[in-house]
Amino acid sequence: MMRVGVIGCGSIARLRHLVEYWANKNAEIVAVCDIDSSRADEMAEKYGAKAFTNYEELLQLDEVDAISVCLPNDLHAPVSIAALNAGKHVLCEKPMATTSEEAEEMIQVARKNSRTLMIAHNQRFVASHQKAKQLIESGEIGKIYSFRTSFGHRGPEKWSIDGRDSWFFNKDEAVIGALGDLGVHKTDLIRYLLGEVVEVGAFVETSAKENTEVDDNAVAILKMESGVIGTLAASWSYVTGGDNSTIIYGEKGILRLEDDPNYSLIVQYTNGEVVKYELDKIQTNEEGGQTNSHVIDHFVHSVLHEKDPLITGEEGKKSLDVVLAALASNETKKIIDLRAVPVR
Repeated sequence: MMRVGVIGCGSIARLRHLVEYWANKNAEIVAVCDIDSSRADEMAEKYGAKAFTNYEELLQLDEVDAISVCLPNDLHAPVSIAALNAGKHVLCEKPMATTSEEAEEMIQVARKNSRTLMIAHNQRFVASHQKAKQLIESGEIGKIYSFRTSFGHRGPEKWSIDGRDSWFFNKDEAVIGALGDLGVHKTDLIRYLLGEVVEVGAFVETSAKENTEVDDNAVAILKMESGVIGTLAASWSYVTGGDNSTIIYGEKGILRLEDDPNYSLIVQYTNGEVVKYELDKIQTNEEGGQTNSHVIDHFVHSVLHEKDPLITGEEGKKSLDVVLAALASNETKKIIDLRAVPVR
């Protein structure tokens, strides 16, 4: 049995971490923490846990084996590092940090303390994405030519517990906007499917949301180590609904992932054949989208069986570095080569 503490009792904890730990027979929620005592008390009562408003006090509990960090972006690294130094395993929400240096420190501290560090990217666990990876690796669609991947919705105010007053729009707390909220999911996915990103060029804007300095629209061109090029879009301006699709263009066919409301994966072959797969739906924060993300189950299994998780700290850092490179490209108006230029 893995005994868990959840730090942060906002929407991501309520919609994902707490409900999925509660459903896992090998996990027990023993403590929750939030600076808003009413939120901590509410979740503590619901899940039979101890309530805290100071995360450092929670980390002193010997009965806590692992921590979920569900906090604003600027707190991901310091709280994760404190938890790892306290001997706890850590599942940290994305983006894992706001700088490459912070991410590297998290990795090193986890290694020093022999503790598991996992980053909560869920796209690798989506059924259509796993099937697409199988088709690509088997050679089913031949050489990959290009791709486009998009993650956009109306904005975090539509689902965040604080609405338009959410930390997502506060530059000091969020640091990164739509790119850190949504784009980093897609950098992790495209790396999972097609290998490492080596060059990034991007345009990043704040155009849809008022009274904020964080990005809400970004389009990046990515070049993979294999030479494949494609585009990534992250946006909080899709005002009539979300787009979480990825299209892979190959020599023998096209893979359409999460691009159809009924079929999670559609394969269009050059010979005219079309294969439609009805697979588990991709997770969303919209009503009816609360399917199991598999992130929590994977984390629990990894810790209990002493196995490296699918999204280690090293993997999380590589995905973060692509986002940081996109921001650097926009600022410098240059293509960023991840092989040559350290990203901050």
